[in-house]
Amino acid sequence: MSKGKSTPLGRVRNHGAAAEGTGHFVGQRVSAIALLILATWFVLSVALTMDGPTYLAAIDFLVSPVNAVGVILLVMVALYHMRLGMGEVINDYIARPFTKVVLLLLNALVPLVIAAGALFAVLLVNFGV
Repeated sequence: MSKGKSTPLGRVRNHGAAAEGTGHFVGQRVSAIALLILATWFVLSVALTMDGPTYLAAIDFLVSPVNAVGVILLVMVALYHMRLGMGEVINDYIARPFTKVVLLLLNALVPLVIAAGALFAVLLVNFGV
């Protein structure tokens, strides 16, 4: 028997409420900082390079590899941040176990589908079909 694990305190030490709180906290903060940087870049880049709010101007903006990668990063980080935040809301405020499981499943799948669609759209603009 290992020392410190035989007492109730020893069995629960370093596990926390959900055993993943620090990673979740850091993920939210890092993605928020990344979103701040990427969103600022996006707004400034669109304001300085696009000729107007037209479809063709948006296509011209996305044809640039730097802009395409930046938009993909912005969408992916935003969806990751949204998933973390909504997961926190669901875990904190939904009491029914079945409803919680369904919502957590949707919270994992919907951002994945949106990310795939956004990635496909940007790649389609760049490589065409």
